[in-house]
Amino acid sequence: MGCGGSSQAKADGTVKKIRKPKPWKHPQPITKSQLIQLRDEFWDTAPHYGGRKEIWDALRAAAEAEVTLAQAIVDSAGIIIQNADLTICYDERGAKYELPKYVLSEPTNFIQDT
Repeated sequence: MGCGGSSQAKADGTVKKIRKPKPWKHPQPITKSQLIQLRDEFWDTAPHYGGRKEIWDALRAAAEAEVTLAQAIVDSAGIIIQNADLTICYDERGAKYELPKYVLSEPTNFIQDT
Protein backbone atom coordinates (compact mmCIF):
# COMPACT_ATOMS: atom_id res chain seq x y z
CA MET A 1 0.00 0.00 0.00
CA GLY A 2 2.94 2.38 0.46
CA CYS A 3 2.20 3.30 4.07
CA GLY A 4 4.01 0.90 6.33
CA GLY A 5 4.52 3.25 9.25
CA SER A 6 4.79 6.84 10.35
CA SER A 7 8.32 7.36 9.10
CA GLN A 8 9.61 8.37 5.71
CA ALA A 9 12.73 6.31 6.33
CA LYS A 10 13.41 3.57 3.82
CA ALA A 11 14.75 0.15 4.82
CA ASP A 12 18.34 1.44 4.67
CA GLY A 13 17.49 4.30 7.07
CA THR A 14 17.59 7.12 4.53
CA VAL A 15 14.75 9.62 4.21
CA LYS A 16 13.09 10.12 0.83
CA LYS A 17 14.08 13.58 -0.39
CA ILE A 18 11.80 15.88 -2.34
CA ARG A 19 12.82 16.84 -5.86
CA LYS A 20 11.33 19.16 -8.45
CA PRO A 21 8.88 17.46 -10.83
CA LYS A 22 10.08 16.58 -14.32
CA PRO A 23 9.13 19.03 -17.08
CA TRP A 24 5.61 18.47 -18.38
CA LYS A 25 3.34 19.83 -21.07
CA HIS A 26 -0.27 20.94 -20.59
CA PRO A 27 -2.70 19.52 -23.21
CA GLN A 28 -3.19 23.06 -24.57
CA PRO A 29 -0.90 26.08 -24.20
CA ILE A 30 -1.83 27.83 -20.96
CA THR A 31 -1.35 31.33 -19.53
CA LYS A 32 -0.03 32.14 -16.06
CA SER A 33 -3.49 33.38 -14.99
CA GLN A 34 -5.13 30.14 -16.21
CA LEU A 35 -2.54 28.11 -14.28
CA ILE A 36 -3.19 30.14 -11.13
CA GLN A 37 -6.94 29.57 -11.54
CA LEU A 38 -6.41 25.80 -11.94
CA ARG A 39 -4.25 25.74 -8.81
CA ASP A 40 -6.71 27.78 -6.76
CA GLU A 41 -9.59 25.50 -7.81
CA PHE A 42 -7.60 22.41 -6.86
CA TRP A 43 -6.58 23.71 -3.41
CA ASP A 44 -10.12 24.97 -2.70
CA THR A 45 -11.68 21.57 -3.43
CA ALA A 46 -8.95 19.08 -2.42
CA PRO A 47 -9.91 18.79 1.29
CA HIS A 48 -13.44 17.75 0.28
CA TYR A 49 -12.10 14.53 -1.26
CA GLY A 50 -10.69 13.17 2.00
CA GLY A 51 -7.69 13.53 4.21
CA ARG A 52 -7.05 16.15 6.85
CA LYS A 53 -7.20 19.89 6.16
CA GLU A 54 -3.94 20.55 8.00
CA ILE A 55 -2.13 18.04 5.76
CA TRP A 56 -3.62 19.67 2.63
CA ASP A 57 -2.46 23.06 3.98
CA ALA A 58 1.05 21.70 4.58
CA LEU A 59 1.14 20.16 1.10
CA ARG A 60 0.09 23.48 -0.44
CA ALA A 61 2.81 25.32 1.49
CA ALA A 62 5.36 22.72 0.39
CA ALA A 63 4.20 22.87 -3.25
CA GLU A 64 4.63 26.65 -3.26
CA ALA A 65 8.04 26.64 -1.51
CA GLU A 66 11.60 26.02 -2.62
CA VAL A 67 12.76 22.40 -2.29
CA THR A 68 14.67 22.82 1.02
CA LEU A 69 11.76 24.56 2.76
CA ALA A 70 9.29 22.09 1.21
CA GLN A 71 11.29 19.22 2.74
CA ALA A 72 11.15 20.86 6.18
CA ILE A 73 7.38 21.44 5.88
CA VAL A 74 6.71 17.84 4.84
CA ASP A 75 8.98 16.44 7.57
CA SER A 76 7.42 18.56 10.33
CA ALA A 77 3.87 17.66 9.24
CA GLY A 78 4.67 13.94 9.33
CA ILE A 79 3.83 13.49 5.64
CA ILE A 80 5.04 10.26 4.06
CA ILE A 81 6.34 10.79 0.54
CA GLN A 82 5.73 7.98 -1.94
CA ASN A 83 6.87 9.90 -5.03
CA ALA A 84 9.77 12.30 -4.55
CA ASP A 85 8.02 14.93 -6.69
CA LEU A 86 5.12 15.04 -4.14
CA THR A 87 2.52 13.70 -6.58
CA ILE A 88 1.61 10.91 -4.12
CA CYS A 89 1.88 11.28 -0.35
CA TYR A 90 0.27 9.81 2.77
CA ASP A 91 -0.38 11.13 6.24
CA GLU A 92 0.49 9.18 9.38
CA ARG A 93 -3.01 7.67 9.46
CA GLY A 94 -2.64 6.25 5.96
CA ALA A 95 -4.82 8.72 4.05
CA LYS A 96 -3.60 9.22 0.48
CA TYR A 97 -3.01 12.66 -1.04
CA GLU A 98 -2.53 12.99 -4.80
CA LEU A 99 -1.24 16.25 -6.24
CA PRO A 100 -1.48 17.09 -9.94
CA LYS A 101 1.70 18.32 -11.63
CA TYR A 102 0.14 21.72 -12.31
CA VAL A 103 0.20 22.60 -8.60
CA LEU A 104 3.85 21.55 -8.28
CA SER A 105 5.51 23.18 -11.29
CA GLU A 106 4.89 25.17 -14.44
CA PRO A 107 4.28 23.55 -17.84
CA THR A 108 6.73 23.87 -20.71
CA ASN A 109 4.07 25.36 -23.03
CA PHE A 110 3.30 28.65 -21.31
CA ILE A 111 1.88 31.51 -23.37
CA GLN A 112 1.84 35.19 -22.46
CA ASP A 113 -1.30 36.65 -20.89
CA THR A 114 -3.01 39.08 -23.26
